[in-house]
Amino acid sequence: MTETDPFLWLEEIDSPEALAWVRAQNARSLALLESDPRYPALLAEARTVITAPDRIPYPHFLGDRLANFWQDEEHVRGLWRCTTLDAYRTADPQWESLLDIDALAAAEQRNWVFQGAVSLPPDYRRCLVALSDGGKDAKELREFDLAAARFVANGFCLSEAKQSAVWLDADILLVARDWGPGTLTASGYPFILKKLSRGAPLDAAEQIFAGTASDVSVGASVLRDPDGAMRGVLINRQVNFFESERYLLTSHGPVRLPVPPRSSFRAFVAGQLVFSLEEDWGPDFPTGALVSLDLAASLADPQTVIPALILAPGPRESVEDAAATRSRLLVTVYRNVQGAAASYHVDKGGWHATPLPLPKNASVHIAATTDREDRAFVDVAGFLDPNTLWLVEPEAGGAEPVKSSPPRFDASGTVVEQFEAASSDGTLVPYFVIRPKALRTDGSVPTLLYGYGGFQVSLTPSYLGAAGKLWLEKGGVYVIANIRGGGEFGPAWHRAALKSDRRLAFDDFIAVAEDLIRRGITSPRRLGIMGGSNGGLLMGVMLTQQPDLFRAIVIQVPLLDMLRYHKLLAGASWIAEYGDPDLPDEAAFLRSISPYHNLKPGMAYPEPFFVTSTKDDRVHPGHARKMAARMQAMRLPFLYYENVDGGHSAAANLEERARRTALEFTYLTRKLMD
Repeated sequence: MTETDPFLWLEEIDSPEALAWVRAQNARSLALLESDPRYPALLAEARTVITAPDRIPYPHFLGDRLANFWQDEEHVRGLWRCTTLDAYRTADPQWESLLDIDALAAAEQRNWVFQGAVSLPPDYRRCLVALSDGGKDAKELREFDLAAARFVANGFCLSEAKQSAVWLDADILLVARDWGPGTLTASGYPFILKKLSRGAPLDAAEQIFAGTASDVSVGASVLRDPDGAMRGVLINRQVNFFESERYLLTSHGPVRLPVPPRSSFRAFVAGQLVFSLEEDWGPDFPTGALVSLDLAASLADPQTVIPALILAPGPRESVEDAAATRSRLLVTVYRNVQGAAASYHVDKGGWHATPLPLPKNASVHIAATTDREDRAFVDVAGFLDPNTLWLVEPEAGGAEPVKSSPPRFDASGTVVEQFEAASSDGTLVPYFVIRPKALRTDGSVPTLLYGYGGFQVSLTPSYLGAAGKLWLEKGGVYVIANIRGGGEFGPAWHRAALKSDRRLAFDDFIAVAEDLIRRGITSPRRLGIMGGSNGGLLMGVMLTQQPDLFRAIVIQVPLLDMLRYHKLLAGASWIAEYGDPDLPDEAAFLRSISPYHNLKPGMAYPEPFFVTSTKDDRVHPGHARKMAARMQAMRLPFLYYENVDGGHSAAANLEERARRTALEFTYLTRKLMD
């Protein structure tokens, strides 16, 4: 199919012909959706929720200050600002402006999107600000003076690339980027790490590590004690999406650590390197566990260092977050997709846990930590419970709520339930149902089912602000499916759906849909589904293989051509997840699931709504373009919206996010509520 693909021209992202096709499809679909009499109200509701001025200004620690990136009607692109902790605790903190992205974009006539900053401890005077053109993963890095709130004249400035950089000291960066021809992996990421000195041109940078072009990427972390003194450099060579080699940089060059390839570096605290395991490490350290290695012992002789167990989750548990404060390790653990948090401290080689006094039966996420003090912010929410930000002081064992979001919709008549559906192999798959208390069980209730199922990403409870206002308040049911491929029950839940076992994730999703119908909650006429990125592949498979089960399908920034995905942008990095189309056996399976290759003329498919972004440099917009064009050639119905900005989120700012949300729920309302 790929050799004779008539729609390859749509893979030329910015070609005049491809963009003309995009504009025509946008015009047709937007004319239909935006002319719906319900669209203006849905847009107004989405805008009210998403741009609410009383939403939580989530902070990150910036030395002895707190910083926040804020977007509103006045600051559409956003304002990076800071305040003190004492001021932040008040109802109306006074903020000091650091960088106005709207003003910068206007002055430079660039479509800048702020992508964060990397600061230099211990004084936090200098940082590298990341700026993206339209929301792409590729970014420009510029040195910024935090005290003067301006860019540093003749400071570090790294041109646009998919790159990473960390401060070795005030005058040296460790940089992984595109250094010229032959320095990027097949996935489009850097595999060469260099030391760049202040004032030196890029071609004078000193190479300190190189992976290979077949890797995914290479990057580095600088390990510092709480007072900012450097203790070491940890290099990560990502061989494939799930396997990495870790090296400590020594005076004799890089020395490899003995950690398993399937593991993730989580934190450095109290002289300990903390890793989570995605495979067993001998008989004592099971898959899913948190373990530590003593840095000093690792530098002395990495081959004889003995790991210590921090935590080994149970069979229906998973470690979600782990982050360091000055002397504590904070960990969130989910039990049957319900969160809890604890702090751990190391003493005489052993780790000891202290539970944190946070609400139970909720979603718990570490929002920000600092290694200057034993302090952190933890975000707590539920499907119907608005987010509350807690200030945690783990050494003292205290926790207090400091900010909360008001309700965005009336949840008084709504209830949350958790069910399980038996999949094709008998595995019980959990899912959440958020529904009216007075539910009719005659299959007549409009229901939206969301799924992802990949890359060990967990779908944990989160407040349904926009969905609550635009869907639940209008009588709809919202469902989250925790299918295999995700991380809800640790690495084993993810591994169960890799490569040719991916069909189990699809079977899980179908089982949840059929269970909803069996329970009388909904029916195929009233059932819609939604998913993005890897979830967009899930949606495409449901469209082509279960067209009678659904009435509406929202396919967001999707993968759809599974025989060419590895040739498009970052696609080669996902071969460990999906399989290699260049290997005959794996290609046969990928062809059997590839939505683009399984469309059939004359079939009665539900009319899908494709949503993608021209600026997405992670999942190529050509997936959605080609699928829609093929449906067009077969005279099959579809709707299509491609945002010219926005990157992989398909929205570069809050206004674009509100518009996309309103378009999606207008489509769902037309399909499921009419």
